Amino acid sequence: MATMQGDVALLKDPVAQQLLQSTIPARLAYSWLDGSPRVVPIWFHWTGEHFVLGTPPKAPKLRALAKNPSVALTIDDTAWPYKELTVRGTASVEMVDGVPAEYAAAARRYFGDEQGQAWVEQVLQTLPGMARIIIRPDWVGILDFETRFASALSS
Repeated sequence: MATMQGDVALLKDPVAQQLLQSTIPARLAYSWLDGSPRVVPIWFHWTGEHFVLGTPPKAPKLRALAKNPSVALTIDDTAWPYKELTVRGTASVEMVDGVPAEYAAAARRYFGDEQGQAWVEQVLQTLPGMARIIIRPDWVGILDFETRFASALSS
C-alpha cells in the first residue's frame, strides 16, 4: 500500500529522493512578524533526518522564525509531469562561526566542487558567521501527477 500524504516516510520515496538530491532551490514559507505569509527561495541540505539552511546572521527571517518557528518547505520542478515535495515542520536556529558544513555541502551540490568551494570562501570573507536553520519535518506530501495528484483532482 502506498504511503499516505502527511507521513514523513514519504521522504524515502523515489520522487522525494530525486528532488532532495536536485539543484532546485527550496521555497521556504514562514509567517512574518505581523502574521503575513512570506516565501523565499533558499538552498537546502537534507541530512536524512532534517533540512539545514544557511543564512546571514542579520537576515530578517530569523526574527520571524524566533516568533513563530512553524514553516513549510517546497521543492518542485518545472517539467511535466510536475513533481513536488512539500514539508511542514518546525525550525530552530543556531548561530555558528564561519559557514555551516551543510551550507558548504549545498554550495558544492548547486555549483559543483570548484565553484562551490569558491563561493564558501567568498562567504567566509564577507560574514564572520552564519545562522544555521534546522527544519524537523512533521508532515510530508508528494505530488507527481502520475500516481499522486492534487486533492482537487483525486476521487
